[in-house]
Amino acid sequence: MTAVTPAPPSTAVRPAPAGAVPPGRPAGRSRLRTLAGFAFGAALLFAVAPLVLSDFRLALLAKYLCVAMVAVGIGIAWGRGGMLTLGQGVFFGLGGYAMAMHLKLADAGPGGMPDFMQLYGQLDELPLWWRPFASPWFALPATVLLPMAVAFGLGSLVFRRRVRGAYFAILSQALAAAMVILLIGQQGTTGGTNGLTDIKGFFGYDLDDPVNQRMVYFIIAGTLLALLALTRQLIHSRYGELLVAVRDGEERVRFLGYDPASVKLVAYVVAAGMAGLAGALFVPAVGIISPALIGIVPSIEFVIGVAVGGRATLLGPVLGAVAVAWARTALSERFPGTWTYLQGLLFVVVVAFLPGGLASLWALARRRDVAAQPLWRGRLSLGRRRAERTEVPAA
Repeated sequence: MTAVTPAPPSTAVRPAPAGAVPPGRPAGRSRLRTLAGFAFGAALLFAVAPLVLSDFRLALLAKYLCVAMVAVGIGIAWGRGGMLTLGQGVFFGLGGYAMAMHLKLADAGPGGMPDFMQLYGQLDELPLWWRPFASPWFALPATVLLPMAVAFGLGSLVFRRRVRGAYFAILSQALAAAMVILLIGQQGTTGGTNGLTDIKGFFGYDLDDPVNQRMVYFIIAGTLLALLALTRQLIHSRYGELLVAVRDGEERVRFLGYDPASVKLVAYVVAAGMAGLAGALFVPAVGIISPALIGIVPSIEFVIGVAVGGRATLLGPVLGAVAVAWARTALSERFPGTWTYLQGLLFVVVVAFLPGGLASLWALARRRDVAAQPLWRGRLSLGRRRAERTEVPAA
């Protein structure tokens, strides 16, 4: 019998196991770039903007950043989950009205009634459902939990029945319209068409003081950065990968044993919570919340900002929301009669020539740089990157 000689240890290249970090530590470089990006954003928001902008323009920027918070949530639901949400104004309004109710009660003092209730003269005492909002320990969590609860109830009914695509978009839009009709019809308790206006204080601080207005701006800017950090962790987690898989192939994910309805429900609820938080911070920044700010048109404008910026990226929704809001203000100041047409033209141009949104400009510039390199250099760099991703030293 012929003896079998054991083969020497193989030095062949082995594929990297899942989760292994390739040589060169690209994960560390990516983390460093992320930290540098957040540091740059913080410097821009906390140092440059307050020095360059006047108090009026800084207040406008605070308003734009609140819209950007809603856009971040839409980026998760639509950009990552494929759910076109045309009713985020509902959750924005729920958070805004919850905060405004507390601030109006605080302005009225203990046992007092808001001024608009006394003006309309339809009520002799404070409604029962208003009373819990007198406590900040109830009102503050309600600004986030109430929109999330409504989104959970609606999403549980819709996603379990596999409603998606245009049907889901129309349903969410109808919810926004119903919300506006409800608020307008309850004039004695919600302010009707005017909404809740003339909000003067914010937890003991006078909102007419420019110093306190800057404090509100800093709170909004810090909250936006925190939401971006949370969103980045979410989209780079295993849940984020599963959400993208549901977007690209829902039936395949179902066959693998996952429940796509639960995956989409989490994204929808998270987006609703972000919209509610944005609405709550919008109230002290602007001093008003009304049905005109939460209806169908504002909900569509939220989506337009995300589409312009790039719905599949992290910073794209923020850039798009701020750009669209700034363009609306600038165009309305210079062209009062035709600014809506110019805003529509901006949206059409971006969607037609930049399907990936403004965030895709950086990727396009990098592709042009790579295309301009000599062919042999491009092949060498491509081979080096592939080797770094797939090779690990043999055991």
